[in-house]
Amino acid sequence: MELQKSQPSPQGDGCLVGVVRIPVKIVAVLIVLPVRMVWDLLAAAARMLRRTVLGPLWEHVLLPVLRGLGWVIGALLKAVFYWPWVGLWRYAVVPVGQGLAWCGRGVYAYALRPLGQGIGWLARGVHTYLLRPLGDGLLRYLLRPVGKGLAWAGWALGMTLFVWPWVGLWRFVLVPVGRYVLLPLGRAAAWLVTTLVRYLLVLPAQALWRYVAAPLVRGAYAYLLAPLGRLLVSAWHLAGRVSRALGRGLVWLWRGLVVKPAVWVRRHVVTPLANVARVAARSVHRQVLTPAGNAVRDVWRTSRLAVREARADVRRALFGGTGREPARSRARTLGSNTAAGDAPAPEISLHKQG
Repeated sequence: MELQKSQPSPQGDGCLVGVVRIPVKIVAVLIVLPVRMVWDLLAAAARMLRRTVLGPLWEHVLLPVLRGLGWVIGALLKAVFYWPWVGLWRYAVVPVGQGLAWCGRGVYAYALRPLGQGIGWLARGVHTYLLRPLGDGLLRYLLRPVGKGLAWAGWALGMTLFVWPWVGLWRFVLVPVGRYVLLPLGRAAAWLVTTLVRYLLVLPAQALWRYVAAPLVRGAYAYLLAPLGRLLVSAWHLAGRVSRALGRGLVWLWRGLVVKPAVWVRRHVVTPLANVARVAARSVHRQVLTPAGNAVRDVWRTSRLAVREARADVRRALFGGTGREPARSRARTLGSNTAAGDAPAPEISLHKQG
């Protein structure tokens, strides 16, 4: 409470703060700044690792695998520990219990209930007409007088042996001794102990705290710990700002030396070259490959027609007739774009015709 009430008002820094500030600044620059930079780099690397590796790995690999393992383990546990007991309960215990319950209800309804009713009726009759009159007579004329006499004798004996001697001892011995001897002695001893403790322990301790320890604690807090804490906090914030400035500088250098040249090369070199290559490929395909393909297709069609006419001439020379090509079969031939119904039929052997 005294520390809170007597805190000094903020004033100019003393010589002790001036002596401590320079080493603290040196320590802040040499130790706190590298630690803060390493901390910022590790935090950035951890965030990037979580975004690029750990998050997709957990979401697309580990989580489905764990879900599958959980489903498999749950199915195995159910198959081993759940479904056998369910089947045993459903198809063995429940039918047996229902049968036993039906037998028990029958035995209770047709055997035990009538027997119990008969026994109860007999017991009520014995109690009403035999035991109750006998008990009332014994209690009224024998047990109650004997019990009263024994109770009075026991009370008198107990009071004589255990109560009246102790009451007399307390009333005529202990109370006077405690009131007139022990109580004054106890009060005097308590006063003596309180006085000794107050003057030997409490007052010296209060004086030591008030005039020695409290000023030292307040001075140490006000002129050493508080400025040192403020210097360390300012050094930590300064290191953070320097680290962020270095990070922004590195990002700016990366963008200026790598990203922007790469974007410029992609936009002004790679993309025009790709467009030129695409246009050249299209023009080559349109002006060279397409006419060459058409020419090869025309040559192939001409050669096929020439071979067909030669076969027709040979057939007309050997067998006579019009020399027309036989009907084409329904099979598609290699190199023909016609339908399957326009494919040529198999040739007729000369031996079969002969």
